[in-house]
Amino acid sequence: MSVERDNNMAEEEEGEAGGHHVLLLPGPMQGNVNSMMKLAQLLALHHFHITFLTTDFIHRRLHRFADIHSLSQTYPNLEVKSISDGLPDDHPRSDSNALADLYSSMNLHAKPLIIDIILSQTAAKPKITCLIGDGFFGGLTADVADEVGIPVIHFRAISASCFWALFCAPNLFESNELPIRGEEDMDRIIATLPGMENILRCRDLPGFFRGTETNQLVDPLKSTVFDCHQTLRARGVILNTFEDLDGPLLTQMRLKFLRVFAVGPLHAHLNYRRVSDAKTTPSTSSFWEEDRSCLTWLDSQPLKSVLYVSFGSITTVTRERLMEFWYGLVNSKKRFLWVIRPDMVAGEDNDERVAAELEEGTKERGFIVGWAPQEEVLAHKAIGGFLTHSGWNSTLESLVAGVPMICWPYFADQQINSRFVSEVWKVGLDMKDLCDRDVVEKMVNDLMVHRREEFLKSAQAMATLADKSVSPGGSSYSSLHDLVEFIKSASRKIN
Repeated sequence: MSVERDNNMAEEEEGEAGGHHVLLLPGPMQGNVNSMMKLAQLLALHHFHITFLTTDFIHRRLHRFADIHSLSQTYPNLEVKSISDGLPDDHPRSDSNALADLYSSMNLHAKPLIIDIILSQTAAKPKITCLIGDGFFGGLTADVADEVGIPVIHFRAISASCFWALFCAPNLFESNELPIRGEEDMDRIIATLPGMENILRCRDLPGFFRGTETNQLVDPLKSTVFDCHQTLRARGVILNTFEDLDGPLLTQMRLKFLRVFAVGPLHAHLNYRRVSDAKTTPSTSSFWEEDRSCLTWLDSQPLKSVLYVSFGSITTVTRERLMEFWYGLVNSKKRFLWVIRPDMVAGEDNDERVAAELEEGTKERGFIVGWAPQEEVLAHKAIGGFLTHSGWNSTLESLVAGVPMICWPYFADQQINSRFVSEVWKVGLDMKDLCDRDVVEKMVNDLMVHRREEFLKSAQAMATLADKSVSPGGSSYSSLHDLVEFIKSASRKIN
C-alpha cells in the first residue's frame, strides 16, 4: 500500500511539475556553470522542463568537453541554449581579468536576448514561468523578470559567508570596520558581521576590500555589493550549502530575504537523487578536457598517501610562484597529483613551466595533468589531502569527500572560505598571502603526517553531516522540496 501511495504521489508530481518550465541563467565562469547545472539536473529529476541558458562561448566549450548530447539523453526535459555575450570572438573570457568586460557587456546587451528566449517558446513545451538567475547578474535578471512578469529566484554560486559579507559591506563602512587601512591593519578582527562576529580578519575579506587588487571588476566592491542587494528584489535566494555547515549565517539571512533555500552540497544532492531515481549517467560541466589517466595512477598509490593539488579554472600564477609550490611539494617527500592548466602560468613564462632539476622529483612521486575529474579524484581512496584555491565548489567537494585541505585563496569568496576551513570547520590549514617553499613543505607535512588524524577526524565528521543533509529528512533534502513547491505555486499564478 505504501509503495502504491508513493508511486501515485510521484505521478502527481510529474504531471504537475511537467506543466512548468524554468529558465536558468548561470554566471559566465566554470564554477558558476558547474553548480547551476547540478541544480538544473535536480529540477529536471523533479520533472520540470528546464532551459539552461549560457553564452555562446560557454556553449561551445560545453559541447566540446562536457558531452551535452549525453546530458540531453539522460534528461530529455533539459535543453541547453545560448546567447551572445556581446564580446568579440578573440576576447580572453576565461581569466579573472575578463570578468569586468563580461559583467558590463552582458548587462548592456543581454536583456532583450533573454526576454526573446522567454517569450519565443514553441507549443511543444509549456511557457517559461520562472527564472533562476545567477546573482552575478542580480540586477539584470530582476529587470528581465519584472518586464516579462514572471518570478525570479537568485542563485548564489559563492559561499554563504562571502555573500553575507558582501551584503553587509555598507554596514561595515558605517561602523568604521572598513575601509582597511593598509598592511598593518590586515590582522584586525572584524567584530560586527552578524553570524560571523570575531571570526574574520581584514585579510580574510574578499581581495577587493583591500583596495589594492586590479584584476577584479571595475569599481568591484560597489558593483558586487549593489548586485547583492538586488537579491532583495528576488522571490528567494538559493544557496549551495547546508544547515549544519552555515546555520548561523542562514539564520541571519532569513531576517533579510523572503526565502532562503539551502539545498547543497549540490553535487552530493544530485548524486543521491540520480541513484534513487535510477539516473545513472554521470555528467560534467567542464570547460577543459579531463585527463582520466590520473585515476589509473591513483589506483597504484597507497591509502590516503597522495596530496591533490588544483587551483581551479581561473587562478593564474607567475612562474616564480609555481616553482615555490613545486619545491615545497617535492621537498615534502609526499606523493602528489597536480593539475596545471595550459593557461595557468601568467605571461610569457607559460612555455617554461617546469624547472629541469625538479623533473626527477616529479617522476618519483608526482603526476601532472592539464585537468582532472575532480569529484572522482577527491573520492579516491589514495587521496589524503587537497591543496586548493578554496573556490566554493572545490571546498564543498572536499568536505563531502572527507578530505582535509591546505588553502591558498586567489580572489572572490576564496579568502573567506579558507578562513572557515581553518578556524570554523577545523578541516585544514590556511596559507593565504604566503607563497614560500618552506611554508608549503611544512603545511603538507602537517596535513599529511603530524596532524593527519586530527584533520581526518574533523573532515569525516563534516562529510557525515553533508551526507545526512541530502538524505530523506535532511535539511537540504527538505529545502529542495520547498523550492520545488514554491516554483510550482508561483508558476500557477501565471498560467
